[in-house]
Amino acid sequence: MLGSGGEILSMANSIPVNDQPPKLRRTQEGSADIGSLADILEWFLNFDERTARMRHPAVEELFQWKQQDDKMNGIATYPFENAEARFAVGAFQALAENNNEPKLNAWITDVLNALADARQTRTGLTETYDLDVVPDLFAVAKADKLTTAVEKRIYLTSSWIENLCTAEARFLGWVYQQLYGKPFVPNATEAD
Repeated sequence: MLGSGGEILSMANSIPVNDQPPKLRRTQEGSADIGSLADILEWFLNFDERTARMRHPAVEELFQWKQQDDKMNGIATYPFENAEARFAVGAFQALAENNNEPKLNAWITDVLNALADARQTRTGLTETYDLDVVPDLFAVAKADKLTTAVEKRIYLTSSWIENLCTAEARFLGWVYQQLYGKPFVPNATEAD
């Protein structure tokens, strides 16, 4: 079914089907247009299930826990309004600071490595303490089953990092592909 503008519409509810993120627009100088990056980020938050988790109450609860935990442990925190804002600012900052292909490749590779480590840690604690007995519980509630404050902190931090890095890798991977005309492939070497 086509809409009045020729776009493809879903038969179920006549909403445009957005199966691909918008294309990256460039400035006259050739750099990524900031508005275009914002449109791509919004698409990922709206249509990519793993990135959209940044808006889920369970992830928001993790983010708020992490902010409080950092404050209690003397770690300086920026007072982000919510998990989504933390993700968006971090992703844009990563693009600004990693402004060439080798640097962005190294950054995304580091994000994927952090994601793998966080997932392994969280999964290990989940299996050891059978934390998924009630799968609908949020991570903060599941952490109450852990026997020490250190385990709880490790579990919740790993859960937060896993969600944040998943969203960041998805968004930055797409932007990388748009910027450099090829899919992202992790590099085994570090950029300077």
